[in-house]
Amino acid sequence: MSPSTSSGGSKGSSGGGGVLTPTRIAVAAVAALTLVFIFENTRHTKIRLLIPEVTMPLWVALLCTGLIGALCGAYFIRRRK
Repeated sequence: MSPSTSSGGSKGSSGGGGVLTPTRIAVAAVAALTLVFIFENTRHTKIRLLIPEVTMPLWVALLCTGLIGALCGAYFIRRRK
């Protein structure tokens, strides 16, 4: 009998324990706050990275910075396992 068809064990077919878990609520709250922060900062700004100077909406710079941070975090979490 393969592990996926066995009826015993700690993994059941009932799922993950509900739709509104504390983790999902926290992630939704952080996502909502992030979106509010981004949409409140829509003015254009000058950004300089070493030599080039770029003018872009501040929300684009914030979104790019957040994505870079998330990718770095995911990379280091994956390496630790």
